[in-house]
Amino acid sequence: MNLFEKMFNYQVMAKLGESGTVALTRHERAWLKSMLTHPAAESALAPETREKLVAILADEPDAGYLGGLQEKARSVERQVHHPLLRPLRRIIAAKKGMRITYTLRNGSVQRNVRGFPYKLEYSMVKREWYVLWMHLRRRAWMATKLSNIMLVEYSAMSEEAAEANLARISTVLADRKNQLTLAVVPAYNRELSRILYALSCFEKEVEYDELSDTYQIQLEFSGDDSDYVLSKIRFLGMRVIIVEGAYHQRRMYESATKALVRYGVTDDADSQPSDPAEVSETAGEKDAG
Repeated sequence: MNLFEKMFNYQVMAKLGESGTVALTRHERAWLKSMLTHPAAESALAPETREKLVAILADEPDAGYLGGLQEKARSVERQVHHPLLRPLRRIIAAKKGMRITYTLRNGSVQRNVRGFPYKLEYSMVKREWYVLWMHLRRRAWMATKLSNIMLVEYSAMSEEAAEANLARISTVLADRKNQLTLAVVPAYNRELSRILYALSCFEKEVEYDELSDTYQIQLEFSGDDSDYVLSKIRFLGMRVIIVEGAYHQRRMYESATKALVRYGVTDDADSQPSDPAEVSETAGEKDAG
């Protein structure tokens, strides 16, 4: 596949994503049909949604994965689906309030607290679902594990109050947004799809400079996700360089320098690079090794 085909495919997928359209291959449709027969599908999907999917996929061949696979010595893992996902999603979609009863880290219980939920978030690191919400009495920003919630109920809220809360939340979230720009090393342009896949959980924009044959990826993310972003960049190794974002450049340099000192490659842990791009390149060399 040449460069222009890649650019065209990326533009097509971006347009489909903006319109909410999901393109499925024949194998993915067969896989989905098989998964709909799994017992967990009944609790994960609303009955009308599951029936509609089953009807749409009626003419698709069944992949038959469930009957031919057997799990042995499986490690204990948390259920990805949580029964509170559906009611919370409906409250958020309706822009209404909630009354929530949940436990704190010390074991105490907060009962019947009025809040305004605005987002459901899944932590890939902790493998836990969180609901992000605003504490209406304290005007505090909360992130509560769904596993810690004992009870959540719908609470009526006027449209004006809901819009005011959403405006306040949007302002706070915008203030907490972080940005950095990555440059793909031209030697790794062929791996652009892999790089974008590794960064798929972040908001991003991609630009291509024809003169330097370089892709630049601008990421937007919450300040709480900085460490996770850095772990993804370390995973990509020499494929990318941070070209904008002094704080993240410094963090990459510090981790790379500590690793070099730990393994006896250098004793100079206090040296600073003269070129900001050298920070990311140094970190990339460490991660690739």
